[in-house]
Parts: sequence; structure tokens; C-alpha cells
Amino acid sequence: MNTPTGHDLNADQIAYWNGPAGQRWTDRQASQDVLLAPVSEILIDRAGVRPGERIIDVGCGCGAIAVELARQAGPTGHVLGIDISAPMLARARQVMPAGLPVEFVLADATVYPFEPASFDLLTSRFGVMFFAEPALSFANMRRALRPSGRLAFACWREPRDNPWAMAPLQAVYRHVAKLPQQGPEDPGPFAFASEARVHRILSEAGFSGIAMEPRNLSLDVAIGRGLDAAVEAVLEIGPANRALEGQPDGVRSAAQHSIREALAPFASGQEVRLGGSIWIVTARAS
Repeated sequence: MNTPTGHDLNADQIAYWNGPAGQRWTDRQASQDVLLAPVSEILIDRAGVRPGERIIDVGCGCGAIAVELARQAGPTGHVLGIDISAPMLARARQVMPAGLPVEFVLADATVYPFEPASFDLLTSRFGVMFFAEPALSFANMRRALRPSGRLAFACWREPRDNPWAMAPLQAVYRHVAKLPQQGPEDPGPFAFASEARVHRILSEAGFSGIAMEPRNLSLDVAIGRGLDAAVEAVLEIGPANRALEGQPDGVRSAAQHSIREALAPFASGQEVRLGGSIWIVTARAS
């Protein structure tokens, strides 16, 4: 499978998203799109796409946001979806409806040679928190925007504000050692939780008019399929999965039981809803 050439410091992320983890996320594409639909709806609304606009979707993954952006931009618009994960982009091309003005490219946005001053909007749903040098990455992407260009992306707030991820992980920690503590500057899903850090990164990259809107969510981790499906979901991807990597079957079985106990109080009918919290970040190119 092809992997992109990228910035040297992003090599670990490129390997991760082109390995078994990237395939697991790809396999759960349909489920994740349902789970994250509330985020997509908020982000698309804030992006304010206009007919005919040229748009970059950073960390586009399996293409859900790119599809909706293209529908709103219309036949005279253009969406460039960029991602470092070959398996996820393969799925994006597979599920993309025919006739939409979308192009996918396997590349690292830190170093990709975007056409300068040629795009109206830069957006992302959870695709920008994994850069090793994010100010460098955003500076490269900003150069692709016209002077009137704008930025809108979604990122997770603090782990404590996201029990959809942390409640299963705490249940797993009853059986395994905790994951290594991530530094505040390390790439990862919560790397943009700090409002001050995001402001600093975007300012260094040349953006202005930076605003961060907190939004609280209720996420059905079962996506309407019941408690067993919720347990399966958190075991397949996310922090609970990472904590259990390489563990023997007995430990995994015990952890699965603990996850089920932790999620059961949140079950109502076929839904298992837990809280989540995101930032919607907006800015201007100049």
C-alpha cells in the first residue's frame, strides 16, 4: 500500500494511520459518520459554504465532510480532500457519490504544494490535531487560501469533558496499566484542547480573527444498536482500544465486562448516550 511522503516529524502519524489502526477506522467508517453527525452538522453550518467555492478538507478521512461540502459548493465549486491514510482515502473514493466536484490526495498537508491563494475555505472535522509542528502545517495551508479566505474546524476539548471516550478507558484501567502520559504539545485527539495553544498556533501561522466556540454534545456510542454495539465500538477504536493492545484474551474479556458495566447506566432503549465537548474554531486568512 502506498504511503505519502511527509514532514519527518509526522512519520509516526503516517505509519499509524496506514497500519492496522487506520484500517480499523476505515472499517468503522459508516458507524463513525453516524456517531459524529452532530459534529458535522455544526461544522458545516459554521463553515458557511457558498456556491462555487474552492475548499480544502484537511484530514478528510473517509470523505463524509468532503461530500457535504461539495454538495453545498455545487457543480461550479471544488473540494480538495487531503489525508495521510491510504486505507481511509480508498474508502472515501469507494463511497463518493458520482458527479461531485471532489478530488482526494494522499499527502501530508504540512508539506503539500497547494496552489497559492487559490482556495476560499480550509476546514476539518478532527483532522488537524495530529501535526508534530502544527504552526508550520497551518502556515502551509494558509498560503493556499485567498486573502479573503477563512478557516473553520472542529477539535475535541479536554478529556474530562469527553466521557464518551474517557468512561470506557477508566473501566479498562481497572485491568491494565495506564497509557503513557501525553505532553501538552504531543499530537493526539486532545492536542487542541487548550484554547491558549490553539490561538498561539493559528496566530503564528498568520491567521487573524480567531474565535473558539465551545459546544457540548450527546453522542450515541451505540448508534441505535444497543449496549452490546456500544461496547464493541469502544473496544475497536479509541483510547480503550489502545490501552488493550497486546493484552491476553483473559484481560480483554475482563475489561470488556467492566466497559459494559460502565456504559450500562447510560443505556436507554437502543441508545447509549455519553457527553462530548468540542471547539468550533474559526479564523481569517489575513
